[in-house]
Amino acid sequence: MNGMGRRVAIVEGCRTPFARSGTVFKGVSAVELGKIAVRELIARSEVDVKEIDHVVYGTVVQSVQEPNIAREVTLGSGIPATVPAFTVGRACASSNQAITSGAEQIALGMADVVVAGGAESLTDVPILFSPQMRDVLVRASKARSLGERLRAFASIRPAYLTPVTPAIAEPTTGLTMGQSAEKMAQENGITREAQDRWALRSHQLAAAATADGRLTREIAPAFIPPRYSEVVTSDNGIRADTSLEKLAMLKPAFDKKWGTVTAGNASPLTDGGSAVLLMSEEKAKALGYTPLGYIRSYAYAALAPSDQLLQGPVFAAPVALERAGLTMKDIDLLEIHEAFAAQVLSNLQWFDSDRIAQERLGRPKAIGIPDEDRINVMGGSLAIGHPFGATGGRITVTLLNELKRRGQQFGMISVCAAGAMGFVMIVERE
Repeated sequence: MNGMGRRVAIVEGCRTPFARSGTVFKGVSAVELGKIAVRELIARSEVDVKEIDHVVYGTVVQSVQEPNIAREVTLGSGIPATVPAFTVGRACASSNQAITSGAEQIALGMADVVVAGGAESLTDVPILFSPQMRDVLVRASKARSLGERLRAFASIRPAYLTPVTPAIAEPTTGLTMGQSAEKMAQENGITREAQDRWALRSHQLAAAATADGRLTREIAPAFIPPRYSEVVTSDNGIRADTSLEKLAMLKPAFDKKWGTVTAGNASPLTDGGSAVLLMSEEKAKALGYTPLGYIRSYAYAALAPSDQLLQGPVFAAPVALERAGLTMKDIDLLEIHEAFAAQVLSNLQWFDSDRIAQERLGRPKAIGIPDEDRINVMGGSLAIGHPFGATGGRITVTLLNELKRRGQQFGMISVCAAGAMGFVMIVERE
C-alpha cells in the first residue's frame, strides 16, 4: 500500500440485494446474508477455497447467539474449517475496517488471500429485558428449589416487562443520528431544498444504474427461506418515481417544528451483506487474476461526538491523499456514503473550504471536491440503502466496477460513522 508493505489487490467483490428492513429479508439473519455474499464471491472468482488464509467480517448490531459473525460465515460458505476468522466493528465503516484489517495481514506478509466484508440485519435486532427483569431471571435460574424460583418470579412488576430496544444514538451525547444530521444542516446552512435535490439525484441515478445493469451486476441473487422459491435480485429501496414535489411533502422526522431532515433525504434502515476478495499482487498474478483494483492508501479519523458528528471523513481525506501521493484533482470518481443528504452536503462543503482547512485541520488550503458529475455516479445509500456492516463493501465494489467500465484510474471512498469517526480510502487501477 504505497510503501507500507506488499501491494494489496481487490480481485473481486459482490453483495446481496439491499432491502428495507422488515421486507423481503425479514426472516434472514445477518449471518445468512453474509453467507449469500461470500458464497457468491467464491463462485464468481472461482477461487480455490484452500487458498484462503483468513476471513475478516464486519457487523454493528451483533447477534447474541452468533457473536463472531466472521466465523459463522466462514463455516457456512464452503471455506475450510481450518481457516481462522474474526469480526470487526467500526459502526458504519465496519466492512471498511474488515477490508483494511485483511489488507494489513496481506501487506505484512501474514496472509496471501483474505475474504473480507460485512453484513447487517436491522430487522433482526436483539431486544433486551430491563435490568430489573434480567435480575429476576438470573435469580430464578440460580434457585435451588421450586419455592425460591416462585419467589423470584413473584417479585416481577409490570414495569420490569418494558423491553430495551436499540437506539441509533450517541451514548456520550444522547443525540440520534438524525438529530446530529439536523445539527449539521443548521450549522452549515444546508437547506431543505438542497437536501431533497441530493436525495432525488440519488434515486434517479440509482434507478438508471439498475435499469442498465451497472448496479445489478454486483448483486448476488438471494433465495428466501424457508421454501427458497422466491428470489430477490435487486434493491427495493430505490424510488424511480419520486420527485422534488413528493419529497417536499414529507414532514421533518427529528425536529418536528424547524427540521429539514426527513425520511426522504435520510438513508433507510436496511438489511444486506457484502464481500470482497483480497490478495497480494504476487498471488493474484500467480493465480491468473486481473484485479478490479488495488488499495493505494487509507486513513481513519475522529472528532468529538459533541461536534459535527458525521464530519470524520473531512479529517481523514487529506491524510489518505498524502499517503497516496495524490491530490483531489487526480481523483476520477468519488464514492461518498450517504447517511443523510445533510451529511453529504456538509462533508463536501468542508472538503472545499479553505477556512475549515485552516481552522480545523491545520492545513493551508482545502483539498477541494470533484465536479458533481464524478460523485456517486450511480446514486448512493439514500436510494440503495444502508445495512450498517455491509455498506463499505458495497461502495468499494461499486466504485471499482465503475472505474473499470470508464477506463479510469483513481477513486476515493468516503464513509462517515457513528462515534464521530471517518474513513477515506484511495483505490487505483492499472
